[in-house]
Amino acid sequence: MRVLVVDGDPATAETLTSGLRRHGHAAKSVHTGTEALQACRLVDLVLLNFDLSDLDGLEVCRRIRSTVDTGIIAVTAPCPEMDRVLGLRAGLDDYVVRPFGFVELLARMEAVVRRVQPPEPPAQTICCGSLQIDPATRQVWLDDQPVDLTFKEFQLLHLLASNREVVVRRGEIMSEIWQEDRVKSTRTLDTHINTLRNKLGGSAWITTVRGVGYQIGQG
Repeated sequence: MRVLVVDGDPATAETLTSGLRRHGHAAKSVHTGTEALQACRLVDLVLLNFDLSDLDGLEVCRRIRSTVDTGIIAVTAPCPEMDRVLGLRAGLDDYVVRPFGFVELLARMEAVVRRVQPPEPPAQTICCGSLQIDPATRQVWLDDQPVDLTFKEFQLLHLLASNREVVVRRGEIMSEIWQEDRVKSTRTLDTHINTLRNKLGGSAWITTVRGVGYQIGQG
């Protein structure tokens, strides 16, 4: 699953993030409440430490809950019962108290995701004009002709087509597809965009919004 670790201590966040990645999860970390609010839309689960430098942890929890249905687990030091009650009322799904066993954390994560995320319906083919994208088979057709894409190219095209009413920010694309918080190499994304445009026969299929990101076009 896609996991966002929110912890004001970079070393602690990196330790937890690395452990999650070793168990096959696409984990990334942020260190402030502001960053958490920006990144929570693209993950399946948030592991939240309330000790943040810019925003109160309870307020971060409330704002995330008001925005998305993503599962939220507090990962904290031992705290009074009333603090736990306030956290649950603010929208937490569960608590994990340090020190904890990693197996227990993984089990709690799986339980929360099962509760908060309903079973996904069968993936539907996305149509953007003469462009058709089938998530189930990872096939793409343009004017009824197949388009041969690599795994990352398909992910990128599917992400843009799934959000065709909005501009998808560069940072969100990198976070979703390459699990990076920012574009460490701008050429990584730019190269994939240019290759996609060439395979689709022109730049009209992917519009650049300068200083923001990209949006799917209509060819």
